[in-house]
Amino acid sequence: MTDKMHGWQERVKTAEDRAQEESRQDGWRLKHHLMPPVGWLNDPNGLSQKDGIYHVYFQYSPFDPEGGEKFWGHYESRDMIHWRYTGAFLAPDTAWDRSGVYSGCALAEDGKLYIYYTGNVKQDGDYDYIHAGREANTILTVTEDGCTPGDKELLMTNEDYGDDMSCHVRDPKVWYENGVYYMVQGARDSRDRGCVLVFSSEDKRSWTRINVLRKEFLKAYMWECPDLFSLGEQRILSFSPQGLEAETFCFQNQYQSGWCILDGDFRETDGYVLEDFHEWDMGFDFYAPQTFADEQGRRILIGWMGMIECDYDNLPTVGRGWQHCLTIPRELVWDKERKTVLQRPVREMELLRAGEEQYRDKAELEWNRSEGLEVMVSMSGAAGDLSLEAGGLQLAYEQKSGVVLLSFADESGRGRKQRRAKIGELRRARIFLDSSAAEFYLNDGETVISTRFYPEKESLPLKITVENGTILVYHLKNIEIDRI
Repeated sequence: MTDKMHGWQERVKTAEDRAQEESRQDGWRLKHHLMPPVGWLNDPNGLSQKDGIYHVYFQYSPFDPEGGEKFWGHYESRDMIHWRYTGAFLAPDTAWDRSGVYSGCALAEDGKLYIYYTGNVKQDGDYDYIHAGREANTILTVTEDGCTPGDKELLMTNEDYGDDMSCHVRDPKVWYENGVYYMVQGARDSRDRGCVLVFSSEDKRSWTRINVLRKEFLKAYMWECPDLFSLGEQRILSFSPQGLEAETFCFQNQYQSGWCILDGDFRETDGYVLEDFHEWDMGFDFYAPQTFADEQGRRILIGWMGMIECDYDNLPTVGRGWQHCLTIPRELVWDKERKTVLQRPVREMELLRAGEEQYRDKAELEWNRSEGLEVMVSMSGAAGDLSLEAGGLQLAYEQKSGVVLLSFADESGRGRKQRRAKIGELRRARIFLDSSAAEFYLNDGETVISTRFYPEKESLPLKITVENGTILVYHLKNIEIDRI
């Protein structure tokens, strides 16, 4: 352990304790989204459930709201409504991860969580840190309680990934299938093409590369945060490509996250086909999602509600010592008829409903941002246009073009301008409004749009108009977060 990291538990706890009192006066703090106690949050990690307890780890920089030393923080819950924050879980405290504890996963097995992650090391010198000067170490730690990690074990280094890869290999995701353990990692190869590496193991520790997944027509130089899973009989590959060129109705963010149907055998070089790429979320703030199967058999996705290297910001919260949040947990459902993945807020969110108002065609009310809202819009008959205005935040659907537009009419977007999605006919919309975050689920979650926003006023006029439809507005209680 370096002198810099000596006593990191005390340093982190001191920063969190100091922020605890200040956060009570912070109107930007969220009511039904997980966020960092202090500092910076990005990728969700180690998503899992063990012995009835959900575990949500996340990349965490507690000392700098604009990023810095990368730790992991940890939340746990039995119902995804009442949460407990247990503190920082991992720190960059070995020679294998001294430049940052990067993203990874958790495998629940034998009453334990096997935590796999990337240890980042940037060597001193004049390097590009892409093809030279960087170590990407695959590390394992095992925890029985989810809160206390065991000793770190070095499993793989750059030499194990192949001579055809750059130094950018990261974000292991591990699962067990038919007597074999498999791992996927995101990669940038030596020719600057994005891909996913596939490994196999018999003992969770000794890994062999068995395949490389590519989609040649998807022009990206890096694929991050891969996740290979099944919804029923349909195999899905999720990943976050970097370097795609923006188009009118897709790839509008700096970086994207999405999924492809994977047909065939992912273990065979010529035995699989990756079909079209679909974005998980069409909003401003979404990246690096991860999924897991819970003990009820649901496939649940959580994403990072943020973006890097973009032309908009979150300075209102940075000025208060923190930045970013995670999305609402979303259950993934395969729709055979539409041949697509639907994203639906987990049903536990309905437990937050505290009051209901019903409207026909038009709703106008005053929304106090100290409480969250859930809005359900159902179209009937000859459905038409829809519009929602919450201060400067605007969502508009035009039936004629089949296009939905998210935009800002004031400075509350902090540089966010507009995002478009072509959805065809709009039948249903489910909307969650939080103090500084909004998520829009259209057509049962066939299209999702997420954004952060920062209105100055505590109370905002909320106006919803729909042609030939009903509007339900639910007032939401806050999720509860305790600290140990």
